[in-house]
Amino acid sequence: MPGAVLILAAMTVLHTGSALTTELFDDVGPAGTTWLRVGFAAVLLLAFTGRSLWPALRAAPRRDLVAVVLLGTVSGAMMLLFSEAADRIPLGTATALEFLGPLAVAVASLRRRRELAWLLLAAAGVLCLTSPWQDGADLAGVLFGVASGACWALYVIGTQHVGSRFSAAHGLAVSLTVAAVFTAPFGAPGVVSGGTWQVVLAVAGIAVLMPLVPFLLEMKALQRVGRTAYGTLAGMEPAVSLLAALVLVSQVPTALQAVGTALVVVAGVGAARAERDVLPVPPARPEPSLEVPPPALPIASAVTDRRTAP
Repeated sequence: MPGAVLILAAMTVLHTGSALTTELFDDVGPAGTTWLRVGFAAVLLLAFTGRSLWPALRAAPRRDLVAVVLLGTVSGAMMLLFSEAADRIPLGTATALEFLGPLAVAVASLRRRRELAWLLLAAAGVLCLTSPWQDGADLAGVLFGVASGACWALYVIGTQHVGSRFSAAHGLAVSLTVAAVFTAPFGAPGVVSGGTWQVVLAVAGIAVLMPLVPFLLEMKALQRVGRTAYGTLAGMEPAVSLLAALVLVSQVPTALQAVGTALVVVAGVGAARAERDVLPVPPARPEPSLEVPPPALPIASAVTDRRTAP
C-alpha cells in the first residue's frame, strides 16, 4: 500500500479506538480506562520482545535508560491528561487542543518568524472550538487538553532522542511499561471499584487499536513517505478525530467547531509544507525507529496514545 494510505489508516484506527474508549469512562473513569489500555499494550509488547529486550537493556548506557524512562513518564501523563479532556469536552476539540503541542514544535523548528502565522491560525481554530466567551465552556477540559499538548510536544522531542538509541519495538515496550506504572496510582482505584470482566475485555480489545496497530502502520508508512508528506497528512488528525466522534459516539459538532477544526488542520498542513523548504527529507531507513518527525502522532498516539492517547 502507498505510505499515505497507511498513515490515514493508522489515524482512522487510532481515533476509532479513542471514540470507543470514551464509552467506558462511566464504568472505570478516564484514568482507569487509560491505565488498563496502556497496561495491556505494554504486556503484549513485552511478550513479543522479551528475548531480545533484556540483552538490549543490559547493554544500554545509564543515560539512555534514563531517557526512555522519562519518555514513558511523559507518555503516561499525556494519555491521562487527554482522557480527562475527552471526558469533559468533545473528542475532536480535545484532539485539536492536544495537536497544538507538536504543531508548536514543528513551527519552532522552522526558525522563521513568518511561520508563526500557522500557530496563530491554529490558536484561532482553538478559540472557535472552545468558545471561551460562552458560559457553558468547560475550562477544566480545555486546560487538560492544552496540558496534554504540552506533554505531546515533549514526547516528540523525547522520541527523537530515544529512537536513535533503541529499536522501535524495544523503545516502545519500555516506555509503555513505564507509562503503565506511572498511570497505575491514578487508574487502578477506579478499575478495582467499578471494573467488570466485560469492561476489562473491552479495554483489552481497544488496546490493540490503540496503540499497537497504528504504531505498526505508521512505522511502515515512514519507510515510504518523506517528512513533508507525513507532516501534511498528520495535520488532518483533528478532522479524523471529529469524524470518528460523529460516527461512533454521535458527538455532532456545531458550525463554529467545524470551522475551528478546519483552521487547525490548515495550520498543521501549512507548517508541514513550510518545513519542506527548511529541512531535508531523510532517506528511507531499513528498519523503523521511534523517531517521529514533527508534527507527529502520538502513538501513540502514541503513537503512545498520545493518544496511547488519542
